[in-house]
Amino acid sequence: MSPKNKAKFHRWREMPDLWVQCPDCRKMVTKTKVSAMIEVCPKCGYHFEISSRERIDTLLDPGSFCELFADLEPDDPLRFTGRKPYRERLKKAQEDTGLRDACVIGRGRISEIQIVFGVSDSRFMRGSMGSVVGEKICRGVECATAERLPFVFVSGSGGGARMDEGILSLMQMAKTSAALARFQREGGFFISILTNPTMGGAMASFAALGDIVIAEPKALIGFAGPNVVKETMKKELPEGFQTAEFFLEHGFVDLVVSRPDLRAKVAALLAYAR
Repeated sequence: MSPKNKAKFHRWREMPDLWVQCPDCRKMVTKTKVSAMIEVCPKCGYHFEISSRERIDTLLDPGSFCELFADLEPDDPLRFTGRKPYRERLKKAQEDTGLRDACVIGRGRISEIQIVFGVSDSRFMRGSMGSVVGEKICRGVECATAERLPFVFVSGSGGGARMDEGILSLMQMAKTSAALARFQREGGFFISILTNPTMGGAMASFAALGDIVIAEPKALIGFAGPNVVKETMKKELPEGFQTAEFFLEHGFVDLVVSRPDLRAKVAALLAYAR
């Protein structure tokens, strides 16, 4: 190790709270620089996972968000037990995140344009879609329909449909899709933002139905993961398969936008659609 790298290594060890290692490029970067780019690695552009509250704070006008349907809370109708009972897993996720479920919906503004805004939080059971998540999305879409407001939703669902709820979870795919179909028949404008990862039931329903579909760079997008697809098809997959850039090249998403530029891009689209 060179003297210069040795000095860096000792600084990292002496001040671990000031540094973070990027999981993509493996470089050590200061948390201050990552934070300044809204949790994006300044070396390679990797987008770190952020919470629903951080999404609201970075996309919407300050103080404009008013949460809707906050009283909805998941139940355990099937009394499902896997490695741990579903009810216990729900309780732990609620304690860890401070959320009742994986979706937050409300009214807000972007550059003074009033919208209905939603976000799924991947910290809560990987952002999976259960009956409460589906119900909140539907109510948000219905609110946007009634008030003739644009609907903007940020998806971060690595868990897809929440199988602890069985068919009650799977039916949310059809339910959210039907609500969006009514919204769009009424002339509604829907911007869908895909983050890493957006998979499974979310991608097979509402997340793919935007009038404009935006993805963050390098986001993993699809239904089944690449390893499952590879094993099923029994052949090698194209380079970059199921990344945001791959889907942009093949026409499945409209834009790939880095997080620091996302607010300005969404504001421009909303202004154009008014």
